[in-house]
Amino acid sequence: MIRLGITGGIGSGKSTVTNIIKLLDIPVYIADIESKKLTESSPVIREKLTKAFGNNLYNGDKLNKQLLASYIFNDKHKLAIANSIIHPEVDKHFCEWLKKYQHHHIVALEAAILYESGMERLTDKVIIVYTPLEDRIQRTMLRDNTTREKVLERINSQLSDDEKLKRADYVVYNDETKSLIQQSIKIIENIK
Repeated sequence: MIRLGITGGIGSGKSTVTNIIKLLDIPVYIADIESKKLTESSPVIREKLTKAFGNNLYNGDKLNKQLLASYIFNDKHKLAIANSIIHPEVDKHFCEWLKKYQHHHIVALEAAILYESGMERLTDKVIIVYTPLEDRIQRTMLRDNTTREKVLERINSQLSDDEKLKRADYVVYNDETKSLIQQSIKIIENIK
């Protein structure tokens, strides 16, 4: 089984490439979605987050995401604490998920912070979806109905595109000069 990582900065088009990969009959684990589910369903995460950030972090079964965000925003130490609680559980969940798809030749893991979280160690090959910075800013402003400054804060909190490009095995260029479908198919054929 080949475990393919898919990453890229905010607004790069990761989800579009992921959807193309899914259409090629490749199962995809979307770490951002699964981590959000796990923060509410995992007793281990709940207990550790509550211990680290207080009992009011959960309202019943629901994580107060805004409260957690207010604790970790612009506080690298608190962010590191939250990540040290959540990321290992997501890693375990992904490894369990892999067992269901063990007969597939290729599976994929989409993670915006693949490198930052250390999840790249769970992959064999990595695709980065690369989009010019200004395009990413404009897309994210429209999609999230937010300001340029807030988008730049989020972009600056992630590993730079240059660093991701150095570490990736494949690049999908999302700059409207090449077909995303053709690029994705070519990469998958190369991997097979």
